[in-house]
Amino acid sequence: MARKIFLFVWCCCCLMVSAQEIRFMSYNVRNAKGMDDRTDFDRVARVIKEACPDVVAVQEIDSVTRRSNGLFVLEEIGHRTGYSCSYAPAIDYQGGKYGIGILFKKKPQCVHYISLPGREERRALLVAEFKKYIVCVAHLSLTAEDRMASLPLILEETSKINSDKPIFFAGDFNDEPDSDFINSLKQHFDILSDIAKPTFPSDNPNVTIDYICHLKRTGEHVAVKDYQVMAERMASDHRPILATLNINNKHNK
Repeated sequence: MARKIFLFVWCCCCLMVSAQEIRFMSYNVRNAKGMDDRTDFDRVARVIKEACPDVVAVQEIDSVTRRSNGLFVLEEIGHRTGYSCSYAPAIDYQGGKYGIGILFKKKPQCVHYISLPGREERRALLVAEFKKYIVCVAHLSLTAEDRMASLPLILEETSKINSDKPIFFAGDFNDEPDSDFINSLKQHFDILSDIAKPTFPSDNPNVTIDYICHLKRTGEHVAVKDYQVMAERMASDHRPILATLNINNKHNK
């Protein structure tokens, strides 16, 4: 009997050790320009701090452009939240750069980015490898053909990652759940966000274009403990999305 109790306790402890919970947020912040046309870094920072995520995939970020008064917007938000950041420029813009980024509590082991197609403007894919998982961020093109052309590049880039850590992909995909692109994406990624909950526009959301996904691979299990489209109507034209995820794989042992 004592042996059975010991085995039961040991198994429970193993499960507790092997599972990790992360809070993962994606937010198109529109350079912190709200629906009232007011740029307010503190307001965006408050939204993020309230959610208390481990990682934030961020889209629409200026770096030292004229319209942002020479400020690096991601760093400004990072200072106000206490998070560190990494940035991926997509295009040159008004004397600086415009692109995407990531905010994080714990520094990634490595970060890199590649260009993605966009005929209205070039896009980027940012890849950050953390100790126990990998995060990819994108703000995809407004053009359907360019979104479709981006998918094989994203898959090629994730295939180069010499790791069996879980790979997450998040951002503003500029496409709705029943689109050809999202249906193609679902062949390779599990969508963890709730596509029935609209994310845009923030004052009266009626479409879903922001997503959190997980690359399908054997030997991994990711469970969504909680998901919400945050009820923030003013800080940006998108609502932030937040998922609490339980990850079970050997990297969490």
